[in-house]
Amino acid sequence: MGIFDFLTGEFIDVIHWVDDTRDTMVWRFEREDHEIKYGAKLTVREGQAAVFIHEGQLADVFTPGLYMLETNNMPIMTTLQHWDHGFKSPFKSEIYFVNTTRFSNLKWGTKNPIMLRDPEFGPTRIRAFGTYAARVSDPARFLTEIVGTDGEFTMDEISFQVRNIIVQEFSRVIAGAGIPVLDMAANTADLGKLIASEISTTMDEYGISLPELYIENISLPPAVEEALDKRTSMGLAGDLGRFTQYSAAEAMTAAAKNPNGGGGMGAGLGAGMGMAMGQMMSGGMAGPWGAASAQPTAMAPPPPPPVVEKVWHIAENGVTTGPFSKAAMGRKASSGEVKRETMVWTAGQDGWKAADDVAELAQLFTVLPPPPPAF
Repeated sequence: MGIFDFLTGEFIDVIHWVDDTRDTMVWRFEREDHEIKYGAKLTVREGQAAVFIHEGQLADVFTPGLYMLETNNMPIMTTLQHWDHGFKSPFKSEIYFVNTTRFSNLKWGTKNPIMLRDPEFGPTRIRAFGTYAARVSDPARFLTEIVGTDGEFTMDEISFQVRNIIVQEFSRVIAGAGIPVLDMAANTADLGKLIASEISTTMDEYGISLPELYIENISLPPAVEEALDKRTSMGLAGDLGRFTQYSAAEAMTAAAKNPNGGGGMGAGLGAGMGMAMGQMMSGGMAGPWGAASAQPTAMAPPPPPPVVEKVWHIAENGVTTGPFSKAAMGRKASSGEVKRETMVWTAGQDGWKAADDVAELAQLFTVLPPPPPAF
């Protein structure tokens, strides 16, 4: 190679990065001995940022655009300034390209169940999972806090830490929200925004933001879900009596249609039980021999309601006592505590009445002997 070609190679340098991996967050521009030539062209595309590291210190951050590295305020020393070193500069500079686009469809989930107090079920456990999107919001901080000197840093290297932060904040927020488990599905969007805002403070320290966070599912333990399914089935059944009759009728119909279920016994059993169920469901519209009857079968009358015993209150000298049963009133009449003119009252009676005017009490005085004759 001639001297002209050598000098041309020294004067012409293009620095850029085209990513086709879809998961690389930081890529270091490789140059022998990390030499950056005077007049080099730096191309930073949309969705990228270029971070300059000079002699181990962060020098500058370049946003999308085309830059000529030739101004005096650039923290880059070129080989043309040191002819005595044979075009080899003792000052080393590095360029890190940072991907600032969104990394979407990233997964998160609770590894262990979260304990919480549900207003309806009491202490319970839930699991949750979903997706999120992450992007580098501060390339300089991200490079110094996370990447370091790694020449190629991918999303997989930090996704585990991000998932742990999401789960930690989700557990704290969901346990203190007081939202019933049955209402969480209607509030997943609001919960996702709340959790993302709570995480933003921690993620800012890493130079990362979470523009999206979705809660795809919140589930209960299998035993609780089974109990909920039974409760839902009971609600759908409505009248359990009719549901039982319908289920039995369906089972009988299936047994009658089964030709291998014990020969003719299955058919006969199905027909007989079907007739019985038909009578039960229709209220006895078939006669005792299976023929249709014009009159429905008489139903046994219900038993009469139990007799409620009356009790009475007694009013004497402006003071009421009681209540007393009829037997107690009889004993008081025998002892003379209750007389015919004694005022009594019972529930359903129109005001106070003399005991002799109450039919049920008047008979208590007929069995008493008359007053002794006067001499």
